[in-house]
Amino acid sequence: MHNINWPEKYLPGMTDNFVSNEMIVRGLAMDRVWEALINTSLWPRYYDNASGIVFTDGFGPKLKLGSHFKFITFGFLVESEVVEFVAPAPETAGRLAWSGLIDGGTETEMNLLHAWLIEELPGGRLRVLTQESQIGRPAREMAVTRPNPMLNAHQKWLDGLKATAFSQ
Repeated sequence: MHNINWPEKYLPGMTDNFVSNEMIVRGLAMDRVWEALINTSLWPRYYDNASGIVFTDGFGPKLKLGSHFKFITFGFLVESEVVEFVAPAPETAGRLAWSGLIDGGTETEMNLLHAWLIEELPGGRLRVLTQESQIGRPAREMAVTRPNPMLNAHQKWLDGLKATAFSQ
């Protein structure tokens, strides 16, 4: 199975918080998952922790390499840029990653990389992996909170993504 491509700055285990969520589902179409993931206008419909999505580069609502957008999650405004975008194809895993900055000084500043991997597996199965690595005080606080709010939120994102893809 494929892995996320991590820049050294965000290498899991070297940052303040890291979460990993995955689902493997039989009968889930890769193109439907990809479309629901890159179309940010759908996010608030299936993931209630993403709102106020605005593209600051004049493009959107679909993500592409270099897209600049911002959105609100966990009450923070995250300014983001898509740094990896490989559309899935037969024998090719889909890859999407954005870097993010929550600005606000030492108390609330956080840097992050949120990555997605979508790949077909034998037996008509689809693997969707999402991982996020974070640096900053809010990340340190989330890392010790139980249950981990980022881990639970990303599971909700996966669940909503799956339901949306199945309903298309």
